Amino acid sequence: MAITMSDSAALRVQTFLSNRGKGVGLRLGVRTSGCSGMAYVLEFVDELHDEDTVFEDKGVKVIVDAKSLVYLDGTELDFVKEGLNEGFKFNNPNISSECGCGESFNV
Repeated sequence: MAITMSDSAALRVQTFLSNRGKGVGLRLGVRTSGCSGMAYVLEFVDELHDEDTVFEDKGVKVIVDAKSLVYLDGTELDFVKEGLNEGFKFNNPNISSECGCGESFNV
């Protein structure tokens, strides 16, 4: 089981954490939402929970809860810039379909 990050995603998270001035790492999770069933959740983590699994890649800790790990195993978090738009991209090998707007997915 693993969650990885591209160089650009790791740099972006490190910058966010540095500017924030605190934080253990970044939580990656899923929640029920959208037209396809699930949506990604990203949030900063100040305190770990007992049920958390911690992955470290390129100096950044990615924290995942047990429920989400089933859906996220093997995912690479990337940070991309496309024209004037920029944001995190999830390269998740587990998804079977995504909604047209790209906000949710199904496994």
